[in-house]
Amino acid sequence: MDSPHGAAVKAAGFGLKGPRGWAFRGVDIDAAPGSLIALEGPSGSGRTCLLLALTGRMKPTEGHAEIGRHRLPKKMAAVRRITALGPVPGVNDLDQALTVAEQLREGALLQRRYDGPVRALLRPRGERRARTGARVDAALAAVGLDPAALPKGSRTPVRDLERLEAVRLSLALALLGGPRLVAVDDLDLKLSDAERAEAWALLRAVADRGTTVLAVCSEAPAGVTVLRTGPATEPAAEAAAAGAARAGAAQGAAPAAVLHEAAPKITWGRSGAPASPEDAAAATPPAPDNDTDGDTDGAQDGAQDGGGASAPAGTTTHDDEDPKGADDALAETGRA
Repeated sequence: MDSPHGAAVKAAGFGLKGPRGWAFRGVDIDAAPGSLIALEGPSGSGRTCLLLALTGRMKPTEGHAEIGRHRLPKKMAAVRRITALGPVPGVNDLDQALTVAEQLREGALLQRRYDGPVRALLRPRGERRARTGARVDAALAAVGLDPAALPKGSRTPVRDLERLEAVRLSLALALLGGPRLVAVDDLDLKLSDAERAEAWALLRAVADRGTTVLAVCSEAPAGVTVLRTGPATEPAAEAAAAGAARAGAAQGAAPAAVLHEAAPKITWGRSGAPASPEDAAAATPPAPDNDTDGDTDGAQDGAQDGGGASAPAGTTTHDDEDPKGADDALAETGRA
């Protein structure tokens, strides 16, 4: 069951194939609202593509998923309206030329312009500023970032931020619109062990407040729902490994590793050979989805909205897709 805040995440046989092969395939997951979900796997195994597909920014080519009761791939625009991207390198990078205050102000303005109700634009300027300030303060408090504690306060250039501080700032920008699911890429990149633990504690705190969190990582900590990507495993090999483990246990031998039977919260995905060293290179270019099928969830297209992926040749295009080109989609993704 879904909650008013977090979004449940479900997928069955979820996969995305690009012109160079499968980015990911055979993904199954069933996570409750407010879950902290780690997308774990080596670089090039389709982790980022899976993150973007589950947030409605890339179009899957097989299977289906449900995010907050919105079914993918048909309801991509609806999914984008209830999700937001935290730090995703190459998609919504922070502007290194801005200060922290300027980056927050820009994020708040974009969120109000593209995600807020039209009537909000008609409120008196003083009221708009007060509401914006309250949203920014709440987002900063949620991620534990105090601009006054930075070397130059809120005038600290974004390029001077430490890696963990930049993650906090990106996450604060994502939370400005009150999303029900927020996604973070490469969480453990360039972090020490202590900083990595601090980053996971931050995401756990966000999830504890009710927002579902998806985080790409190389190695997930204990106590989170894990969705692993990796090389394809043949069903016969899986069955043989499981049978050998059970036979060894019956004979009193030390149990061998049993594929896919590690823990109830762990789900698995299969990935073909990576198309390139980067996850996103294997996927098709993003293309938008207008979701004109009468969805009435009441949300507006947000500043976090990004483009979905266009379907490869031979796949069926849904009637509710936006005929606009990939340029518009990339522009939308840049605002995420």
